[in-house]
Amino acid sequence: MEQELVFRALADPTRRQLLDLLFERDGRTLKELESAMPMSRFGVMKHLRVLEEAGLIVTRKVGRERLHYLNPVPIQLISDRWMNKYAAGRAMALIDLKMALEGGSNSMTSEAKPKLVYQTIIKASQQQVWDAITKPEFTSRYYYGTTLQTDLSVGSPFTYNMYDGSAIVEGEVLVADAPNRLVHSYHSLFPPMNADAPTKVTWELEAMPNGITKVTVVHEDFDGETATYKGLNSGGWTWILSNLKTLLETGESLPEQY
Repeated sequence: MEQELVFRALADPTRRQLLDLLFERDGRTLKELESAMPMSRFGVMKHLRVLEEAGLIVTRKVGRERLHYLNPVPIQLISDRWMNKYAAGRAMALIDLKMALEGGSNSMTSEAKPKLVYQTIIKASQQQVWDAITKPEFTSRYYYGTTLQTDLSVGSPFTYNMYDGSAIVEGEVLVADAPNRLVHSYHSLFPPMNADAPTKVTWELEAMPNGITKVTVVHEDFDGETATYKGLNSGGWTWILSNLKTLLETGESLPEQY
């Protein structure tokens, strides 16, 4: 049913155009989107509602405004189902080439700091999702093989370690409200991302009817389009959340990322 909503949403050229606008510059207001479309405010709102129901966009209230963010997770899940890792690798290479030749990029203007917002619906209880996010025996199966090391107390270290014990991401617990909300700082130790200032990650878990949990991840406080922003925006978070959903719903991890 989820994928049917995605296909239905993508079938309309107007909705694809709205997604293209958010790909060009994420975090737009309704007024900004309306000004770029040849239709009324009501018409734009109607299309945005379909995209949000399909999970292709996520809205966040910032002050008095509601911002719209592109959410690529549902498309990644379709890709995982319909494309094997070899075909996907070739497809991604062609997409990257097309974007390079056309000069395309998922860019932000200087008006606001970049922010990444992702959302997925998981058929698992809120506590099950919380455990998967915070326990090393789970993170090793969906978070690039790393184990999370933290006691979840505010101010304590928050690190993702490789099998040899070396950390690839370090941070600090800022908020731990089980099983609802987890906030931590984030600093990748991989070059060139290790030269970037620490950023902030917020996990929001919302229990829904029938044992379903809505998971929203907000990654913010980037100093512009840094190496960390580009690395995570090019598939990092999409892969992690797709793998988390697959693990909790099927008991199996996705094949090694292509």
